[in-house]
Amino acid sequence: MSQTTPSPTLEQALAERQKNVRQIVDVDEPQIKLVIFRLQDRHFAFHGCRIREVIDGHSEVFYIPGMHESVEGVMNLRGDIQSVLNLNDLLHLPRSDGPAAGRAILLGQGADMLSGIRIDELLDVTDVAQSQLKPPLDSLPAHLKPLVSGLLEYRGLPVVLLDLDLVLHAWQQQLS
Repeated sequence: MSQTTPSPTLEQALAERQKNVRQIVDVDEPQIKLVIFRLQDRHFAFHGCRIREVIDGHSEVFYIPGMHESVEGVMNLRGDIQSVLNLNDLLHLPRSDGPAAGRAILLGQGADMLSGIRIDELLDVTDVAQSQLKPPLDSLPAHLKPLVSGLLEYRGLPVVLLDLDLVLHAWQQQLS
């Protein structure tokens, strides 16, 4: 006499299947906040943790005679005097001599200094998945290689991620 095992009920089959299904884990990919901006026709970014504030381009900057040409001047920011730097020379870009309309100043902290950095246009302050960052290419121009910490594509645009500590240190070396 053969014994037949009764077929499982629908509930039993579903319960058994549920035990065998692997648990899908929702893993959040690490994100980095970036401040993406334009200088001339190039696109750059700084880590958001290094930029303390984005200041309207209409803020008055006072020229200081005798300063290095990369220092646009100083500005009064709520009672504190901050230098405003122009990185175009350091990045080997032509000067942005157009009107300040649409331009902005990034108040950045790095290399033991706090300073404003003039940009032509603020494109975005956004979170980017860390996996979107690519290492710097060997084919980067020699003047950029020591300043770049990564590359990424943002809205179809190539963006160079600059290390603000290294940029400000290179700027200080340029003054010497």
